[in-house]
Amino acid sequence: MSTDFRLKDQLPKITQRIVQTYDEVGKINHLGHCPLPNYDEIIAAVGDLKEILFPGYRRRERLHRGNVSYYVGDLVDRLHDRFTQQIGRALRHEAGATDDCDNDQDFEALGQAKTMLFLERLPEVRKILATDVQAAYDGDPACKSLDEVIFCYPGLEAITVYRLAHVLYELDIPFIPRMMTEWAHSRTGIDIHPGAKIGQHFFIDHGTGVVIGETTDIGEHVKLYQGVTLGALSFATDGDGNLVRGSKRHPTLEDSVVVYANATILGGQTIVGHDSVVGSNVWLTQSVSPFTTVMLEKPKLKMRSDMEMAVGPKTNFEI
Repeated sequence: MSTDFRLKDQLPKITQRIVQTYDEVGKINHLGHCPLPNYDEIIAAVGDLKEILFPGYRRRERLHRGNVSYYVGDLVDRLHDRFTQQIGRALRHEAGATDDCDNDQDFEALGQAKTMLFLERLPEVRKILATDVQAAYDGDPACKSLDEVIFCYPGLEAITVYRLAHVLYELDIPFIPRMMTEWAHSRTGIDIHPGAKIGQHFFIDHGTGVVIGETTDIGEHVKLYQGVTLGALSFATDGDGNLVRGSKRHPTLEDSVVVYANATILGGQTIVGHDSVVGSNVWLTQSVSPFTTVMLEKPKLKMRSDMEMAVGPKTNFEI
């Protein structure tokens, strides 16, 4: 069956109707303004950053002490230029200067200053990530080496991007930290807000479905399993019904806490004391003292024998 080209005569009208919505629904388009941060540039920068943090594991092979400085120097130079422009764009938009691109130089200068502060933090980030890699190896008996963690573990991928984004968040850079962590979320199924505060030796095992909210505080040597939610119990509103932002909404996990699969811990006043264990499927909205184990009572299982059904009366077993 061949294409009916006469139907294509309708396309200009469809286009006109679509473009008309750009005026009718102006909140979800960005037209006639200075450019926003470029998503592809940010994600490309994340790739460069991972090359610096874990050299020799990804794009470039045959790195050694004789050439690594040149390679990393080239990446740092490229990151400087990328982030200077992209952070400048984000800061300009946040300042409301979306209709005046003539003052780009001012925001680019500010973007460069923020970029330098960010790049200066990379050695510190790398040292913390080394503890996260070790935590994964120490916490998973199926893991054979640190290399396996770096190559294979989605938890480390999400934590790496989070730690980079958190530095940008602390520098009050808009948009870009969330762009980074939501990209990692889409790749790993692990949702860590860049505003969360997470100590060293952090391990997320398996990881899919983990949610860590913006005002979460996590101490050192903490381990989470898949499906864990560290979320808000409720959202306070002002007199006009608008959400009150900036308050402590998410829980605190002190040092050496383990939270097993599908547990939900909610509320800004909820504190899980150090060296505590929260069992699978627990719903927790109150604080827990140190050295406490929280678990559900053992449920009653009911089993039915399909063989018995085929040859005689149904038999049920309760456990």
